[in-house]
Amino acid sequence: MTYLLNSASDFSHEAVLGFAAANSQYVTAVHGGVVRSTQTPAGQPALVIGGGSGHYPAFAGWVGPGMGHGAPCGNVFASPSASQVYSVARNAENGGGVLMGFGNYAGDVLHFGAAAEKLRAEGVDVRIIRVSDDIASNTLENHRDRRGIAGDLPVFKIAGAAIEAGADLDEAERLAWKANDATRSFGVAFDGCTLPGADEPLFHVPESTMGVGLGIHGEPGIRDIPMGTASEVADLLFEGILEEAPQDRSGRVAVLLNGLGRVKYEELFVVYHRIAERLSEVGLTAVAPAVGEFVTSLDMAGLSLTLVFLDEELEQHWTAPVDTPAYRRGELRDLPAHADRAPRTESYTPGAEQVPEASADSQAAAAAIQEIIELFAEVCATHEAELGRLDAVAGDGDHGQGMVLGTRGAVEAGSTALARGAGARTLLVHAGAAWAESAGGTSGALWGSALTAAGRALSDDSGVDEAAGVQALLNAVEAVQRLGGARSGDKTMVDAAAPFSESLKQRFDAGNGLAAALASAATVATEAAASTADLKARLGRSRVLGDKSLGTPDPGATSFALLMEALADHLNKDCG
Repeated sequence: MTYLLNSASDFSHEAVLGFAAANSQYVTAVHGGVVRSTQTPAGQPALVIGGGSGHYPAFAGWVGPGMGHGAPCGNVFASPSASQVYSVARNAENGGGVLMGFGNYAGDVLHFGAAAEKLRAEGVDVRIIRVSDDIASNTLENHRDRRGIAGDLPVFKIAGAAIEAGADLDEAERLAWKANDATRSFGVAFDGCTLPGADEPLFHVPESTMGVGLGIHGEPGIRDIPMGTASEVADLLFEGILEEAPQDRSGRVAVLLNGLGRVKYEELFVVYHRIAERLSEVGLTAVAPAVGEFVTSLDMAGLSLTLVFLDEELEQHWTAPVDTPAYRRGELRDLPAHADRAPRTESYTPGAEQVPEASADSQAAAAAIQEIIELFAEVCATHEAELGRLDAVAGDGDHGQGMVLGTRGAVEAGSTALARGAGARTLLVHAGAAWAESAGGTSGALWGSALTAAGRALSDDSGVDEAAGVQALLNAVEAVQRLGGARSGDKTMVDAAAPFSESLKQRFDAGNGLAAALASAATVATEAAASTADLKARLGRSRVLGDKSLGTPDPGATSFALLMEALADHLNKDCG
């Protein structure tokens, strides 16, 4: 568990600031993460790699010559927000475009994608690489739909080396995908990890057993088997990956044996001794093997094995020199010395958004909306533990924390906007952006987009009538469905939101007032959320756990229903 912290909510941010202070020759802190503290050649593509915190040395530890140019850093196990990704990319980009790399998780896909769209609208060429090395998370035929775990390191190392050697954006993207498609990882866990400030781990593996097929966010394995010896664990991991070895392999492989946070280096070396034997038995040569902690999961007890099936081109970039705070390799004389690198002189810092002039009626409506956002924050704080418990069954256990952080950020942004005279539309836009940034992750992206979409139905020039209020809620649900890509039956928030939207529209069109229509729709959402216990997850991290998600309601659907019930009660009290 994490012993040293000031507050759980500030843990990730303070860790980034401390990391940057300790490694100022490599990185400088900017809004949302870190970038190189020295200038890069004009026209060189910027490799922007990131994800949630809790995985050090991934991702900030890999920023430096021969690897990353910047790293957006989200909350623990949560994607950085779109504004964080955008800020880091804007600071890192130097005329050669941006190659964004991250593990293939829904929140990262949403937030990095949103940032990429904003950059493209400004004329910056952006490419996206979703690392998908975990063989436990999908079939071989769907390799690019797997999740990313320790394979992040070799994929980003190879891409960064190619850029250092002069590759343009097209070439860097090609090599990154080539590396990804040649990379396979497989892992086991012996016990779960504990979020900063929490009293209990996200999950436990039964005594004398090990969970096979873990992720890097505290997800439990896909099956539990009896605990093995070091050699038996090595054989399990090696044989699992070897089943996917390409027929035309060169016989040379990059090898990464990765500790998840609690397994000691000596234990890893005992396991690697057996891995080396197995490689020799099948005629594979390990090229620059790496044993240690590379992509951790806080204090998880576990490890993973990664093999990259190399050809001459990939091997050249795998063995090329790299110089970052947490990963160094090769003859550093082949890289520019720190003293020869010009220091960074400018950085982009997001400024306060302008607040358009608003009518008195719209300002009054904004004040009423702010009360609702504050109510949402109270509800999320009350149910934080329950939502975390639901999420820990087949996810990473951070949904309650994410909802608390998101609503808290929205409250603060809404209060600031209100004090500056914001109308209804602007307040929702500001609150939505803050929710996404404060929470990160999938839920942050979806709720942030929902608030922003709701604002499109309102105006800064007039008050909010009942029809506009209904349309705002319909817009919010539509945004969640469109951006998340989920459908009813996938066991997500949509399973509560879609029937809620349908019921709200039907009731309101039938002549019910907003309060009455919302009360009925909220009841429908609550019932729908409860019924997700009978569904098996088909999207997100939970999908890889199969039947483990059965019997437990979806946390996203549950939190949506809780907030809609609270909203309905609030409006009906006002009407009374």
